[in-house]
Amino acid sequence: MTPASTGASATAGAGSVRSATRSATPASASASASPSGTSGTSGTSSSAVDARMAPGGPGYRRMSFALFLAGVATFALLYSTQALLPLISGDFGVSASDASWTVAAATGGLAVFVLPMSALSERFGRRTVMTASLAVAVTVGLLVPFAPSLGWLVALRAVQGAALAGLPASATAYLAEEVRPKALVTAIGLFVAGNSVGGMSGRVITGWAAQEWGWRVAVGLLGVIAVACAVAFRLLLPAPRHFRAGSLRPGVLARTVRDHLANPLLRRLYAIGALFMTVFGGVYTVIGYRLTEAPFSLPQGIVGSVFLVYLVGTVSASAAGRLVARLGRRGALYAAGGTTAAGLLLSLADALVPVLLGLVLITAGFFAGHAVASSAVGKTATQGRAQAAALYQSAYYVGSSAGSTAGAVAFHAGGWAGTVGVGLLAVAGVVAITAVGSLAAMRSGAPVRVRSASC
Repeated sequence: MTPASTGASATAGAGSVRSATRSATPASASASASPSGTSGTSGTSSSAVDARMAPGGPGYRRMSFALFLAGVATFALLYSTQALLPLISGDFGVSASDASWTVAAATGGLAVFVLPMSALSERFGRRTVMTASLAVAVTVGLLVPFAPSLGWLVALRAVQGAALAGLPASATAYLAEEVRPKALVTAIGLFVAGNSVGGMSGRVITGWAAQEWGWRVAVGLLGVIAVACAVAFRLLLPAPRHFRAGSLRPGVLARTVRDHLANPLLRRLYAIGALFMTVFGGVYTVIGYRLTEAPFSLPQGIVGSVFLVYLVGTVSASAAGRLVARLGRRGALYAAGGTTAAGLLLSLADALVPVLLGLVLITAGFFAGHAVASSAVGKTATQGRAQAAALYQSAYYVGSSAGSTAGAVAFHAGGWAGTVGVGLLAVAGVVAITAVGSLAAMRSGAPVRVRSASC
């Protein structure tokens, strides 16, 4: 993807355009210019056909389904307690803001460990790290139901989040190395769609199970499902063909991180991911409390079923590639931000139907924006892709932790309107950052609307 897609500065933009052009060439043709341990392509002739996977090609369906299942397990485990917070509050006798730490600890653990885990994936391979991460996370998931106190529950959730840190960045790097550039947005969209299905199914299953048997049985059931996803993932995911092992030396990692953070385009994408997730984390951490209270007073099973709106995220994430083709990267981000803001405002109503419609718009806007921004990171970084993706994921989950905590605190202080206020501020940040990129592109003479064909 070119920097103009979200609006890099003129100087940085030109360099990134050249990098993106190189990354879009056939894998075998660019191998000789690819640093070891970075792009992970291979080949011997500039005229050779791109050997990476593409829709309809060998291994693409297996790869897509395997990473879809990894996305399901990741989001199901990461947010396994979110729909159950009112029950956890009642069980331990704590407030909404205290119970929200069972979510914030998991996302915070992921944010802290995603960069070190990405370094391990550069050395030991994407598939190896993803497999190990899922194995640890599902094991902890089977222990979570036995937490004797809120403190123990928060600690186990932090460990679980740290284990899951090996999935997002490694998956993005795997796709950037193994999938042809023109198919990358769609492939990452399918992984993100798996996130939405995992988030939805986890909340729906735990909602109904908790209504019958309590939150502990509900979380345990989700852990068993995650085990099945982890096993299927390992059996289905094709072995990487274009990975080259890199270095674990701290100095090399530090230089790679510094280079990514020096890129204005990447900095903007990291901030956009964090702000989108601030909205999403805040809304879905608090919505259970709102719907179980007056004027709705819904039972826990129905509240869990509300998360079926995640299916909208599955569609919007999968359609991100088409949205970018029509509107350009920045146009897609404006559309995603506007959709999210409209949903927030609609959710202020005291009637169930507009609240649900608001959640649909929030979910659609968030998943579309996340798919666009995360795929832009994967295409922009031609060296140290795992670290570039890790920095995005770190910012993204810092936003989740911040949104969960800020949304719960705002709800305690000002009700649902307070949570919506936090979300609207975050959306305003997304629009402002994208506008800065648009202005920079205009000043540099780059087109404001960029079609995917030029990326």
